[in-house]
Amino acid sequence: MAGDGKSRRPYVTLLIGVVAVSFAAIFIRLADAPPMVIATYRLAIASLILIPVAYAKSAFNLRTLSWQSWLMITLSSIFVALHFGLWITSLSYTSIASSVILVTSHPIFVAVISYFLWKERLDRVMMAGIAVSMLGIFGINYGGYTFSPASFRGDLLALMAAFAMGGYLIIGRQLKTHIAVLPYLTLIYSGAAILLLLTTLLAGYSLTGYSLKTYSMMILLAVVPQLIGHSSLNIALRWLPVTLVSVAILGEPVGASLLGYLVMDEIPTGSEIISGLLILTGIFIVVRRNPWQWMTK
Repeated sequence: MAGDGKSRRPYVTLLIGVVAVSFAAIFIRLADAPPMVIATYRLAIASLILIPVAYAKSAFNLRTLSWQSWLMITLSSIFVALHFGLWITSLSYTSIASSVILVTSHPIFVAVISYFLWKERLDRVMMAGIAVSMLGIFGINYGGYTFSPASFRGDLLALMAAFAMGGYLIIGRQLKTHIAVLPYLTLIYSGAAILLLLTTLLAGYSLTGYSLKTYSMMILLAVVPQLIGHSSLNIALRWLPVTLVSVAILGEPVGASLLGYLVMDEIPTGSEIISGLLILTGIFIVVRRNPWQWMTK
């Protein structure tokens, strides 16, 4: 039983990550600040919490990194900043529906790149699972499409954000044998925070003058979805293929919808419930496909 518990640990970690990131939409909705300001505080607070811990525990590890590892860490930081910055900005141009569908298309990028990098095979059953989940994502957001030059710009930004998310996940998988997860997360969160801070200031946004409630929501956003959520996803990448982790993240809209009902009394529609079940079914298909063989990869 002990061995079985150990083999299940990556899936428990992955589940914790998906549940934690599902809180992001609630905290963002309750924070009264520009999206770029929220993103900056999210990464900056998470970095400030991790830096002293990582410095005390991982200083030697950082000194032993190769220049190739530093290059990939820098690239990952850029991907993280791009993901949050591009996706949040896309919401100013296109509908939430279009943005969410496109930004959650990262499993497609991840699946293709992972095949060439690590020969992570996608058989017909796994491809069917991804397709079912993507169908659910489409269905849960189908009602908000708009077509205009502005919406096209927003859709393009959301698609770029999806690619950035895929790149961020792939690099995390690639570096798992080169750097421990704590210093890795500290470095990429800090790098992304600096990039977002510079962008926010150049855009003319103020970082002060918001309500206590807004600051509280941004702190919660940094602790729960970022430190607990994204960190758990990165830990899961140490054990599981990036394709599986990427598909599991599609459970976030389902969790966010449930939390919206529990916290803000937003009752999901019938189509949202059906689409949520499709997403979960697709995730189950991918995870269920020889689940313990994932551990040997």
